[in-house]
Amino acid sequence: MKIALMVAEKPSLAASLANILSNNQAVSRRGSNGVCTVHEWKGMFFGQTVLFRMTSVCGHVLTIDFDARFNNWDKVDPLELFSCPTERKEATPKLRMQSFLSQEARGCDYLILWLDCDKEGENICFEVIDAVKNSIKRIHASDVVWRAKFSSITEKDVKAAMYNLGKPNKNEALSVDARQELDLRIGCAFTRFQTKFFHRKYGNLDSSLISFGPCQTPTLGFCVERHDQIQTFKPEPYWVLQVTVTTSDKREIALSYQTSRIFERETAKALLQKFKSTPSLKVTSIVSKEKSKSRPIALNTVELMRAASAGLGIGPHHAMSVAERLYTQGYISYPRTETTRYPENFDLFEAVNIFVHNREYGQYACQILTDGVNRPKKGADVGDHPPITPMKSATNVELDGDSWKIYDYIVRHFLGSLSRDCKYLSTTTTFMAENDTFTFVGEMLLDPGYTAIMTWQGIAKNKVSPNVSVGDVVPIHNVQLTDHKTTPPDYLTESELITLMEKHGIGTDASIPVHINNISQRNYVTVANGRRLVPTNLGIILVHGYQKIDRELVEPTTRSKMEEQLNLIARGEADFLKVLGEVIKLFKKKYQFFTKNIEDMDSLFEVSFTPLADSGKALSRCGKCRRYMKYIQARPNRLHCSHCNETYNLPQNGNIRIFKELRCPVDDFELLTWSSGSRGKSFPLCPSCYNDPPYPDMKKNSGCNMCIHPTCPQAIYSIGIASCINCDDGILVLDPSSGPKWKVLCNRCDIIMPVFDDAQKVVVDKKACKCGAQLIKVEYKEEKTKLPGDRVEMTECMFCHPGLSNLVKQQHAVSSKPAFHHHGGRGPKNRRNVKKNKAKQPKDKMSQLAAYFV
Repeated sequence: MKIALMVAEKPSLAASLANILSNNQAVSRRGSNGVCTVHEWKGMFFGQTVLFRMTSVCGHVLTIDFDARFNNWDKVDPLELFSCPTERKEATPKLRMQSFLSQEARGCDYLILWLDCDKEGENICFEVIDAVKNSIKRIHASDVVWRAKFSSITEKDVKAAMYNLGKPNKNEALSVDARQELDLRIGCAFTRFQTKFFHRKYGNLDSSLISFGPCQTPTLGFCVERHDQIQTFKPEPYWVLQVTVTTSDKREIALSYQTSRIFERETAKALLQKFKSTPSLKVTSIVSKEKSKSRPIALNTVELMRAASAGLGIGPHHAMSVAERLYTQGYISYPRTETTRYPENFDLFEAVNIFVHNREYGQYACQILTDGVNRPKKGADVGDHPPITPMKSATNVELDGDSWKIYDYIVRHFLGSLSRDCKYLSTTTTFMAENDTFTFVGEMLLDPGYTAIMTWQGIAKNKVSPNVSVGDVVPIHNVQLTDHKTTPPDYLTESELITLMEKHGIGTDASIPVHINNISQRNYVTVANGRRLVPTNLGIILVHGYQKIDRELVEPTTRSKMEEQLNLIARGEADFLKVLGEVIKLFKKKYQFFTKNIEDMDSLFEVSFTPLADSGKALSRCGKCRRYMKYIQARPNRLHCSHCNETYNLPQNGNIRIFKELRCPVDDFELLTWSSGSRGKSFPLCPSCYNDPPYPDMKKNSGCNMCIHPTCPQAIYSIGIASCINCDDGILVLDPSSGPKWKVLCNRCDIIMPVFDDAQKVVVDKKACKCGAQLIKVEYKEEKTKLPGDRVEMTECMFCHPGLSNLVKQQHAVSSKPAFHHHGGRGPKNRRNVKKNKAKQPKDKMSQLAAYFV
């Protein structure tokens, strides 16, 4: 029997697709990578019975990065990043996705790709093809690889996609490759230079990265442009004339003067005196006109993000995460689309009919079906996906929180777009006194139309017109002059920013929320009340600095031109390599000009930020000059020696303190200890070794628990106990800085074991247990001992000896993957010992851990 491998973009999506295509007959098993599930069933394909095997990836399989030797910020000139070699790496190495796909593809005859139907999805299609090319025979034959096109996770749409398979689009995939490489080279070059330059000079920037991005920077530019308008705004005084008349039914009505704002003070005073001496006004005309408020066009991604931010108080990044979850659960169609027009064959009647029995929307759905479905007003057909459409009825019992808010808006917008326009009667009554005109506009609702369900867009309460006739003379009841001042525009809302980004072609419907989120995370803007984006001092100075050096770096036209070139690649109208070369050449020149003139931006930083030498507090001694270095706590945490003019990066998001005034035997720097309160991880480190590892096999940003110094009491040979069973290359080590709340933890993954609470001393012995783990020497004070037989001292294996293993707790779940040997004397020699004892493993978690080392 032939086998067809199907691949979706997420595990949850694979499960939904498998249930639909197999009619809930699929048998499921866990994949070898421990994350993705594999669903299998038999069915018909090309007129023959085949075994379908549905699984998934978890987003991109591959990511682009520089060759490893170019990832050292300290040793590589950022200018080299414009021409240095790049390579494709696994996006998430821990998932081993390439190996998993290759394994599942063995013996398969067909590959059917169910990735999301956008450019990113097309790109992932070819990543999957590359992963399975050595496992599927005839992979390049025309009848082997197929592409499913779908817009919602409904039985009708999914099965229609299965019956109408096509081919993946190589040009769209190449356009994504081009964007990824350009963003990598341009963003990393500018970001590395800026970050190193300013972090070495200033201590209170409060941003771990001074990043630049071809989309991110123009996005920030819009926010700062509005800030500049606010700062340079000069208020101007004006006056408003308010006249109130009394009608025959004793109703007092405030009228609008023909000039709403009067900017000349003397003119305003003259008018006040004039109408104080005018007894009445004459009604000269009454004009009634039926008006309408147009129902919305069908919903696309940008409008959903705007509405979520402006109306629901949900940021665009989070809103799209919620929408994607609703999509994978089958509640809505694909939420990333630029199209606002339904295809002619789209069954709108069926889409409305699913809400007939919904308690929230039933009356509106029934009314639409009774009146006849109005096709939405014509929008734009971009050719990607139909507009965002609800696909399944739900209530606020099934969905809650932000999921319900987003779903509710999508349903109401959809039903509103199929309803009648809102109609109302507008009546304008005109009053005259000589050549001066006053008006009153009354409104009366005739038909709420779509505003019955989209209530927030409804007409305000009826503004009743006065009971007068043409020729009537009405007495003036009161005249007054109020003074005002013009006000500046407010800061940009997220909704307004999204509109500007769409208008200028900055980003795509998928990346717009990412760019807005990035400028917030980088501390370039803060989100104020009303989802308004207020630039920080850092964000303002960056934009002003770009404007001083090269305005094109921050103006939207540069990125929009780049997007046009990428779209040409996607349509097959431009050569991939040619576009890539031209854009890289352009930004390389801009980078060189920017670095030569960085003083123009630095002059702005000098005014607003504090030099490193004047920042922070003394913490530990420098190993070179023996003077105290200052600890800079603003993001990013770092140490600065003002005498040597050297800056040392530190671990982030935790607490840093001096470690017993001990010194590193390699460079004589005083040791520090880092701890994370939330995760319980901690380790000692040398500031110099952390930034510049002394050994070839020691990675940058490593603590002492990864150092291979042969005699240092904090290094791996002194504190290592055994191989970690939770990860491939970790070592379980004693944390010497954790006493009296002693911990054993993995120096790579997140496994943590609180051990020997309140012990006076815990050290790793030089001797090893027969299981391969190092023995542990534990000492207690007599009054606090927890050792068996009230002993105060023991040297035993913490895994094998019951008296010690009972004093070991486990906070993190342990996978069933066995440990294996890394360093001499630590961990089992091979996996046969593990297999031999597998059947003997007791249920107790800690005993299971000990059994792995036996």
